[in-house]
Amino acid sequence: MSWHPLYRSSKFRHVYGKAASKDKCYDCVPITRSVHDNHFCAVNPHFIAVVTECAGGGAFLVIPVHQTGKLDPHYPRICGHKGNVVDIKWNPFNDFVIASCSEDATVKIWDIPKHLLTRNITSPKKELLGHVRRVGLIEWHPTASNILFSSGYDYKIMIWNLDTKEAVLSNPVKILDVHRDVILSMSFNTDGSLLATACRDRNIRLIDPRAGVVLQEASYKSHRVNKVLFLGNMKKLLSTGTSRWNNRQIALWDQNDLSMPLMEEDLDGSSGILFPFYDSDTHMLYIVGKGDGNIRYYEISPEKPYLNYLTEYRSPLPQKGIGIMPKRGLEVSACEIFRFYKLIPTKSLVQPISMIVPRRSESYQEDIYPLTTGAQPALTAQEWLNGVNKGPLLVSLRPGSGAVNSLPQFLEPEPLLKTTAPSQNWDRGGRMPLEEKQRRSEVQDSRNQLKVEETLLKKEQMRLSNGFDIFECPPPKTENELLQMFYRQQEEIRRLRELVNQRDIQIKQLELELRNVCKDAGRY
Repeated sequence: MSWHPLYRSSKFRHVYGKAASKDKCYDCVPITRSVHDNHFCAVNPHFIAVVTECAGGGAFLVIPVHQTGKLDPHYPRICGHKGNVVDIKWNPFNDFVIASCSEDATVKIWDIPKHLLTRNITSPKKELLGHVRRVGLIEWHPTASNILFSSGYDYKIMIWNLDTKEAVLSNPVKILDVHRDVILSMSFNTDGSLLATACRDRNIRLIDPRAGVVLQEASYKSHRVNKVLFLGNMKKLLSTGTSRWNNRQIALWDQNDLSMPLMEEDLDGSSGILFPFYDSDTHMLYIVGKGDGNIRYYEISPEKPYLNYLTEYRSPLPQKGIGIMPKRGLEVSACEIFRFYKLIPTKSLVQPISMIVPRRSESYQEDIYPLTTGAQPALTAQEWLNGVNKGPLLVSLRPGSGAVNSLPQFLEPEPLLKTTAPSQNWDRGGRMPLEEKQRRSEVQDSRNQLKVEETLLKKEQMRLSNGFDIFECPPPKTENELLQMFYRQQEEIRRLRELVNQRDIQIKQLELELRNVCKDAGRY
């Protein structure tokens, strides 16, 4: 009998990682030297936030995604914490709100302006005071708006309702006091009705967050857990940790029975923490090691063998932390299905790494982009607290479908004050002369046209910064791009001068017309 190898059909078998070129990276970023096992990076379609090294307190940077290249050493920071910043997370339903927690035992909510930062931000939108020791982790609820979870070194998880007007909150809506040691990881299921935690006491707990009770607890001695992750709607959990022989390993668990893992797999003998990331749209699992240069990725199946190893992305540069872009921020025209932002402290560099499915066609590939989680909440905070469960609202990534958030809308200029017209003059019969009506109509038309042009000019000046749209066009990086930018600025200056000259001419015309109107009014 001839032997036939067992091949598994998969559209993601040949996925490969592609690192961005140097000009598409974020250079000269002072990445934190903190020893906490967190990501230290948070990304959304508009901004990338990175925890930085800072003396005299904690700080992090918020950089527009398109502003790649070298970072100004005096670039403004978010620096309102008194201790080192430990974790940062973007609000999944508002790309201009970010939460941060710190060693000063506080959690702060920040509003990020819709334009480039011009100064340090030190005043938060809200401050959450409840923990008595440092706060190590924060997580936004996946479907309910304005619900935030925080866990501290006081072994407590606090649930906060931010849908209030108070700037300082000291009373969480719920405190989960079911752990006996520091919480190392938190993960929600798809609708946010269950919370899985990994604790330093080596146990995995499955918790009902609203009731505050532990539904399942795993105390498997041969697997010391560090991170835990829900695998979408597959009713399975994945944990990373170490074996009793100190090998790094991953384990798969049945959500309904945590007594024994479904499978265990040893990876290597390194000592760095393994960060798991799961893409429920493609059923792909990514394992990123702290201090490693490689990223392993697998495909998850509901039946045995559950984990199907694909390949790994290799790099000589080790990562300290990692951030991931939401699916609505990916480049679907390049068949990009996942994107990492790798923190490389030895180079002060943040490097994007795209996971790409090789396809010949440049059209939209519907089979690798199913409906995905959108940017709209499915529930209000009060509905979730009242016991309502609802899955995330799904949207299409097809270009033109309106799923991806548009670029931030700039503030509209203030409306111009209405100018008072000259006193109306009537003839003896109570009627306005025909010539007077025509003159006033012409004056009003000219005035309206001038208002429109001034409004357009103000909008153009607000939208343009140094001659380019700050969110659409990144700063120049090469000499050729710099020359193109210079010529474009010269053309813009010439156009604005012409507009100003036209406005001066129209002002003089209006002044002459007003003089004529006053003279005619004096005759009557």
